[in-house]
Amino acid sequence: MNPVLEYATEWANNASPLVLQPATPQKPLNIGVIGYGYWGPKLVRNFQEIPATQVTMIADLDPERLAQAHQTYPRIRVTRDYHELLASDVDAVVIATPVATHFPIGRDCLSQGKHVLIEKPLARKREEGQVLIDLAGRHGLVLMVGHTFEYNPAVRMLKEIVASGEIGRVYYIHASRTNLGIFQKDVNVLWDLAPHDISILLYVLGLDPLNVSATGQAYVQPGIHDIARLTVNFAERVQAHIHISWLDPCKVRRITVVGERKMVVYDDVEMLEKIKIYDKGVDRPDHTDNYGEFQLSYRYGNITIPRVPLHEPLKVECTHFAECILHGRQPQSDGEVGLKVVKVLESAEKSLLNGGMREPIRW
Repeated sequence: MNPVLEYATEWANNASPLVLQPATPQKPLNIGVIGYGYWGPKLVRNFQEIPATQVTMIADLDPERLAQAHQTYPRIRVTRDYHELLASDVDAVVIATPVATHFPIGRDCLSQGKHVLIEKPLARKREEGQVLIDLAGRHGLVLMVGHTFEYNPAVRMLKEIVASGEIGRVYYIHASRTNLGIFQKDVNVLWDLAPHDISILLYVLGLDPLNVSATGQAYVQPGIHDIARLTVNFAERVQAHIHISWLDPCKVRRITVVGERKMVVYDDVEMLEKIKIYDKGVDRPDHTDNYGEFQLSYRYGNITIPRVPLHEPLKVECTHFAECILHGRQPQSDGEVGLKVVKVLESAEKSLLNGGMREPIRW
């Protein structure tokens, strides 16, 4: 079996079954892609490389983008009207359009009986996300959200390390996601970058946060925040800090998990050593009534660098989407997962706009 297919199949096999009508495995799934901007070409390439799928149609409003798509893939039909794509023989649709369009396009696709993979975030509002989930359930369709980092082998390893108890109880997590650009016009940096780290936190910890606070500023485009800092609080005093920015000289994608026994750093910019486990920490003395005997001891142990499988996360994600359709499985990043991320984002944005006040997350 292809290593990527085997890796993605693990997700499908371990997921909860859906009551679906599996597609006929003898023929490839016909995939339609709506949106051929920055992310669309990457999706088309991956679905074209997967044996179980073939892209049969691409929709985009920009004639130049469609011309590029036709030049690269002359056998794939192109259109400026996504309704024409929905009227074709596509089995599933991938939506890579601006955030505000996720809900209306997703609703149209599901209403037409198409399985849907929708790029993050699922929707702009929780009510919209719930409508999409209900539609998919009513029609027995797969609804998956493109939280690509959940399909990153390094993130999966990070989750396994935390779950194994090797680092002990988690104290706190610090995440940084910065770069110069890419500036968006329709959403702020919170809705653009934070979905990545929020989805990673939920996946790795397996916990729903209690509340969130956020501060930031809009320096380049009036009214559109280009930097933000979030504090996300979970049960048992677990706290996560997220720093996101479009306005930074350095490309950083790093998450540090500090536990009571060890610490783990996941650095996505690293080519090979993406996970490092530090045997570092602080040991408290046994109970004593004498202040003079109270001495903290600092531990400086070895650094372990485990081997992480080198699979392209987006290919794993696309393969997993196809496997879920073919075998009637619930995706790892299904609509419910996507809705959780939207709920955290809503509360974070409310805090961002009210001076950083802590906002509860309504589940």
